[in-house]
Amino acid sequence: MTLTKADIVDSIHNNNTHMKKSQATSAFEATMEIIKRTLESGEDVLISSFGKFYINAKKQRKGRNPHTGDDLMLGARRVVKFACSGVLRDKIDGKR
Repeated sequence: MTLTKADIVDSIHNNNTHMKKSQATSAFEATMEIIKRTLESGEDVLISSFGKFYINAKKQRKGRNPHTGDDLMLGARRVVKFACSGVLRDKIDGKR
């Protein structure tokens, strides 16, 4: 099962009985906007006990169209990568 935005908002709403669902949605949206703006500016986002989101620059490279088999050049781009923390890794592995 995939965790969706609606699931996260519901979880925030259910775990914080004083918060209305619209407030939970606003809090989630604001958090995502801060993360997006930070990454867009080229800075890393570090969330303790969870992990780090960072930008990785990819160089121009040779590619291939899978339908036609034609060679082509893929342009340089920036991609978001994630490195999980040791705490999260241990929880996933069942060590904690």
